[in-house]
Amino acid sequence: MNKLLLIAMVSVLLGACATVPKSLQGKYAQTTPRDALAVPPAGPVRWGGEIIKVEPAADSTCFEILSRPLDVSARPMRSKDSSGGRFIACHAGFFEPELYARGRDLTVVGQITGSEVGKVGAFDYTYPRVAATSIHLWPKRPVYVADPWYDPWMMGPGWRGSWGWGWGWGPYWGAPPVIIHHRPGHRDMPRATPQVPSRPPQPPPLRH
Repeated sequence: MNKLLLIAMVSVLLGACATVPKSLQGKYAQTTPRDALAVPPAGPVRWGGEIIKVEPAADSTCFEILSRPLDVSARPMRSKDSSGGRFIACHAGFFEPELYARGRDLTVVGQITGSEVGKVGAFDYTYPRVAATSIHLWPKRPVYVADPWYDPWMMGPGWRGSWGWGWGWGPYWGAPPVIIHHRPGHRDMPRATPQVPSRPPQPPPLRH
């Protein structure tokens, strides 16, 4: 089975199983924070992205968020070259900044109430301001570490085309193998046998 085809099938299955959290469900204006500055939508918006800063106040907490496109489950997608701009979302109550930390994924639902001007470095930046009625903090993303020596066509158990499953050469769809490289001086390496220097040759005895 072609690897790209397998990846596509897995993506379709995951998309079919994706569900939007109940607090984020509904129909919302299809606009970005940048577009909303020019033409504010009449209805509520559902925006998400990466938290940049959290500022608790006396009775509410405001989040500065770098907007990202949302996937089918309403989670921000980590596309580093795509953003709809920044926005400010404020929700009643206290939200722990150490939990809602910089870089976490957050999706909010609410109504645009206007805009405010802030600073991004030395640049004056205009943010749409959202009165959030619901916010959803997403779990941290898992970290995947790829083995640089992993070859999907290496020897191992996996799909063998018309031969079915077995052992041999072919695409190895299990977990990448762990390869341990011994370093010089590693305790698991066989130790060299100490060499005893040989006795130097003795001169022949003198005859009288």
